[in-house]
Amino acid sequence: MPSLRQTLVTAALLLASVPALAANLSPVGTWKTIDDKTGEAKSIVRITEHNGVLEGTVLTVLKSDQGPHPICDKCDGARHNQPIEGMNFMWGLTRDGDVWDGGKILDPKTGRIYKAKIKVIDGGKNLKVRGYFGFSLFGRTQIWHRYEMPQPAAAPAAASSAAQPTSGNMQR
Repeated sequence: MPSLRQTLVTAALLLASVPALAANLSPVGTWKTIDDKTGEAKSIVRITEHNGVLEGTVLTVLKSDQGPHPICDKCDGARHNQPIEGMNFMWGLTRDGDVWDGGKILDPKTGRIYKAKIKVIDGGKNLKVRGYFGFSLFGRTQIWHRYEMPQPAAAPAAASSAAQPTSGNMQR
């Protein structure tokens, strides 16, 4: 029979894991976008939440017909001919249960803006993204994959010149 201490430790560990699980079920984070027609990875995006409203920014374009550092030449207004990297492409989504909707999403390839609906699926590993006109029936769905940004390698510590032997002070 488990002791009171073991039971309390187990309970504490379970409670400590709840925020991590909840964070994984949030759309907030970094995602690799996957083209629904080709299945190819297209970009790395970051979704953030401000006062209960989601917005998305393109961090890196992985594949573009324009080559590296494409611009949104088919966009209207302030986005016209602006770099896609760094562009706010999704905005205004608010939570409704386990779905975020009511916002807009931009397709930089066409310059079109669609209504948007997103939902975290597969235990937080994937994001179902639906862009549509009018009713959700008329649109496209993509499945994006959660993406962990690579951490920069730590620079090796600089050794002092006194500690490194030179040809004049090598010991024999």
